Amino acid sequence: MFDFLFRKGKSVEASPAAVAPPPAPATPEKAAPGTAIRFHPELVAELKHDHQVLLTLFASIQSAFKEGRLQAVVEHLEAFRTSIQSHLLKENVRLYIYLEHQLAGDETSHQLIHDFRHEMDGIGKAVVAFLAKYKDLSVDGNLVASFGRDLEAVGKVLVDRIQREEETLYPLYAPAY
Repeated sequence: MFDFLFRKGKSVEASPAAVAPPPAPATPEKAAPGTAIRFHPELVAELKHDHQVLLTLFASIQSAFKEGRLQAVVEHLEAFRTSIQSHLLKENVRLYIYLEHQLAGDETSHQLIHDFRHEMDGIGKAVVAFLAKYKDLSVDGNLVASFGRDLEAVGKVLVDRIQREEETLYPLYAPAY
């Protein structure tokens, strides 16, 4: 189901004449003030898709744990780690920086963006610590007792954060004029 997460890039050789340059955007978007970061109309859809992938992976982790398949849990945790790190990087570079610059003149919205970003930094660090703690779950029986409780806590934070991002943060993302 998640084969796209594990595909290795294939090397493709092409002559320079065979590779056409990407088409120029129909209407080039202005960059956010003070940055070279431009509005990407597909970004919110990409971020929401990332959320669905993360929630699906999380459900796979829960299911494998309930079934006692600890090696599968570890494999799902690694896929989750890769997905969440990619998502966080995309949000940091393409969303937060753009919004902070775009909304710099609106003190309330700028503060909201700033608070979301710093809260996410803390959540990201906690999730990375959780993933590091349980990377050896399948070989360290001492970790099993606390895993379910910690997994539930991570799940609550994940669901709450996704809901707040999609309802409050993402609607602020708009082209620069």
